[in-house]
Amino acid sequence: MKYFLKKYSHAWVLLYFLIYMPWFAWLEKNVKTEFSVIHIDLDDKIPFWEIFAIPYFLWFAYIFVAIAYFFLKDRSEFYHCTAYLFIGMTICLIIYTVWPNGHDLRPDLTSLGRENILTRLIGWLYGTDTCTNVCPSIHAFNSIGACIAVYKSKHLKEKYWLKAGTFILTILICMSTVFLKQHSFFDVICAGLLGLVMYLLVYVPDYQKFYERRRARTAARNSAVG
Repeated sequence: MKYFLKKYSHAWVLLYFLIYMPWFAWLEKNVKTEFSVIHIDLDDKIPFWEIFAIPYFLWFAYIFVAIAYFFLKDRSEFYHCTAYLFIGMTICLIIYTVWPNGHDLRPDLTSLGRENILTRLIGWLYGTDTCTNVCPSIHAFNSIGACIAVYKSKHLKEKYWLKAGTFILTILICMSTVFLKQHSFFDVICAGLLGLVMYLLVYVPDYQKFYERRRARTAARNSAVG
């Protein structure tokens, strides 16, 4: 048991969901009518295609598998992946809190002239997920973050098929958010910009060298005092 707890002590990071879930649930409950409507001209040119429900819902497995893989495989890469995702998600929640936003893009599913398992699934989605708290899109942001983590992983360096599949899935998930009318294209743009900021913050600096130099300076000072 001690070995297990020591090996997976980095699980403490996942306690973040004890903050994220209540916060997001509160926003979903309280941001309903008074919010800034996100809508650009391009949104009106994008059709509703229920086939995109497939990559949209694959997002849940995609993010879970990515986090679980790095959790079990490499503590450092897990920290990088979760820092990217969780800091970015917190920024999104702060934005939703100080700037309540939503959209008016969802179609009337009964007027589509067709009904199938995918439209019924989307009807369930519309009924459980509000059209608020959308900009930036967490769905798109997390997909980008998981894709970057896969591409930056030293363990997946030569898994070209996996990288290609991850990239394609990320693109499809981002597309799904606008083709299902879950998000404005503007939300996806903002998710991409936030993703770029988080990449520069999490993956570009060499924090390991920083910590090593800090430890070396601390050790030198302690040695001099001793």
